Amino acid sequence: MATADRPSLSAADVGARAEHVRDRIRSAGGDPAAITLVAVTKAFDLSVLRAALDSGLHDIGENYAQELVGKAEAMSAAERDVARFHFVGRLQRNKVRGLAPFVRLWHTVDRPDLGAEIARRLPGAAVLVQINASAEAQKGGCAPAAVGTLVDELRGLGLDVRGLMTLGVAGDLAATARAFAEVSTLADRLDLTERSMGMSADLETAVREGATMVRIGRDLFGPRPGMRREQEERLK
Repeated sequence: MATADRPSLSAADVGARAEHVRDRIRSAGGDPAAITLVAVTKAFDLSVLRAALDSGLHDIGENYAQELVGKAEAMSAAERDVARFHFVGRLQRNKVRGLAPFVRLWHTVDRPDLGAEIARRLPGAAVLVQINASAEAQKGGCAPAAVGTLVDELRGLGLDVRGLMTLGVAGDLAATARAFAEVSTLADRLDLTERSMGMSADLETAVREGATMVRIGRDLFGPRPGMRREQEERLK
């Protein structure tokens, strides 16, 4: 069993897996030095997050507010200085206050009232606008047609809008490629630099369509603990 003294993955393990991810980026025609690798530690314990930091992966993604805050508060001040937390999950306004001291980049801002709450708690915060490019009802994100207006509204709140974020279509790389291409086109049209798109299953597709950030969990850390239980809960 993993403990703080004996992590389930060592820094060397994570470093080797990160290099494999970089090889995948290269094979898709991307430059690993130009694409931010966000290590998604959702559901993994603090020892795994520490192994990621020790391997040189400082951009850390979390999906759940309570989990991110708990990990951040358990870290030393030196560790928090090194870690750059990205919030990459669906976000409720009432969670922003607790997250604000720790999050460096908010990936899933998809409506003005959420942006207003972030601006109130963390003036000038760096954000990405999430787009539901595949028009799937279960996903967060604004409609592509609304993104320009939302970017303007968020900038009006004083937020630093860095770019766009989207999710692929599970099990359909052709539809994923279309969604990613649309997001890249919108980012170009709006003169936005960052495109956060691509995870372990669709990494190459994301790179080919212009990703500047990829969010990788499984290929760095293996299957998430409790994944089967989480899937069963969603089916209830």
